[in-house]
Amino acid sequence: MDAVRNPYSPGAGTRPPALVGRDGEIESMDVALQRLRLGRDGRSQMLTGLRGVGKTVMLNEFEQVADGRGYFHEHIEVGEDGDLAPRLGSAFRRVLLSMEARRRIGERVRRALGVLKAFSIRLPGGPELSIDVDAVYGPADSGDLATDLSGLFVELGEVARDHDTGVLITIDELHYVAQQTLEALVMGLHRAAQLRLPITIAGAGLPSLAALTGEAKSYAERMFTFPVIGSLPISEAREALVLPAKDEGVRWEDAALDRVVAVTRGYPYFLQEFGKQVWDVAEGPEVITAEDVGRSIPVATAELDDGFFRVRTGRTSDPERAYLRAMAELGPGPAHSGDVAALLRKKTTSLGPTREGLIRKALCYSPRWGEIDFTVPMFDEFMKRWIPDLRALG
Repeated sequence: MDAVRNPYSPGAGTRPPALVGRDGEIESMDVALQRLRLGRDGRSQMLTGLRGVGKTVMLNEFEQVADGRGYFHEHIEVGEDGDLAPRLGSAFRRVLLSMEARRRIGERVRRALGVLKAFSIRLPGGPELSIDVDAVYGPADSGDLATDLSGLFVELGEVARDHDTGVLITIDELHYVAQQTLEALVMGLHRAAQLRLPITIAGAGLPSLAALTGEAKSYAERMFTFPVIGSLPISEAREALVLPAKDEGVRWEDAALDRVVAVTRGYPYFLQEFGKQVWDVAEGPEVITAEDVGRSIPVATAELDDGFFRVRTGRTSDPERAYLRAMAELGPGPAHSGDVAALLRKKTTSLGPTREGLIRKALCYSPRWGEIDFTVPMFDEFMKRWIPDLRALG
């Protein structure tokens, strides 16, 4: 097959050529944004799921929806430091400058920028934002993050309302944010919602995000929905493979589709990786066969191992790798911490720091008390390929 025409696109946050199975979330976000513009309540979304299921793609789609509804929007990706407040301040600055450039709002934007400057000056250890206006003290510089974020959300929301527009901030990797900061974020947005202001956030994170948000503020469940973004059902997984090839005049044999869907278990990133590799090895020119899939499996698996799985283990210590390998020995699904400890011939309490380190690095999460699971689909199979013998770890 012609590699130049290969329609599949595995990549972090890269939109697949056929975005299937996510219409409900996109439509719900569209409805929420329209309601906010009308001064009505609109529940935004906190997307949760494992790595590689398309959460970032969905946030990007939400931005496109917002753009089509006349919203200003910015995207934030939280780092492992969990430091959200300065990133949020920078995003607000970009929104306000974009408003001024397109709407020529003038004095109202300069006041909002002054409030934002005072906020940035007051942030503990945070950099002062480069804003060529005088600081406006009072609304968002108390030093209490929840109070100050409330002031910022209200300030920006009022500017948007008064000039017939709205603001959407998308935030990825929200699971890294500390509980106190997440609480302040929810409280700030809640205040804007009480005033019916057209400003909202949409977030994404690992499966633990829903519980973290609920713990931050009980009313978060009335402000957000928490869609679980997971693997695609068989029919939609097949569609994700068929439609891009069809656009290039190529069809898949049913047996070939069945094999890829079975091997990938319908996970979107894996579908794109296998689709790409199958295309490149297929003889073609118009049909992808089961034999083509068979030849591609070792290549696609190697690509996933090197480019998707192993990169996530680069900063793990020897004890952490042993813990991961013991989890893999117990098979897919949540494992009991006690069972992992038994395999490693250690006390559960002594492995507590190792377990917490893996959670901090977002390689694992705890679905329930006493349980541990991978944040990456099919990671147990990778660990067995990478370290075939658990005993080799001592």
